[in-house]
Amino acid sequence: MRELGGRLAVLLRPGDLIVLSGPLGAGKTVLAQGIAAGLGIGQTVTSPTFVLARVYLDGRLPLVHVDAYRLGGVAEADDLDLDADADSSVTIVEWGAGLVEGLAQDHLEVVLTRPTADQAGEVRTVRLLPSGPSWTERLRGLLP
Repeated sequence: MRELGGRLAVLLRPGDLIVLSGPLGAGKTVLAQGIAAGLGIGQTVTSPTFVLARVYLDGRLPLVHVDAYRLGGVAEADDLDLDADADSSVTIVEWGAGLVEGLAQDHLEVVLTRPTADQAGEVRTVRLLPSGPSWTERLRGLLP
């Protein structure tokens, strides 16, 4: 997940929105850590579950990392005023599907799955779902 995050970070531009989906333990925060590292953020990136959002300013681009797990709907997501810095920052929202897509014209949803208890191994599956022409074009260069 960290390696994928680093590869995604190279593609990021101001105003980008990444929505991370998947069950607990699938690797959403680890992916966000990889993106942060790829942006050159030196701070430790931790899950914003209890504070809802953390801002990191010391990288190539500012990063807003949000955990929408506890939000009750779109109105509560709007109350966070995430759009205030959306044009100049990269915004990553864990558990944000159906809540935050309106923050950007184009966005990337990353859907993570992990093995269930009856499956062996730690292999995760990642689906990259681009929304809009900007992400569709950029993802072409991601995979070899």
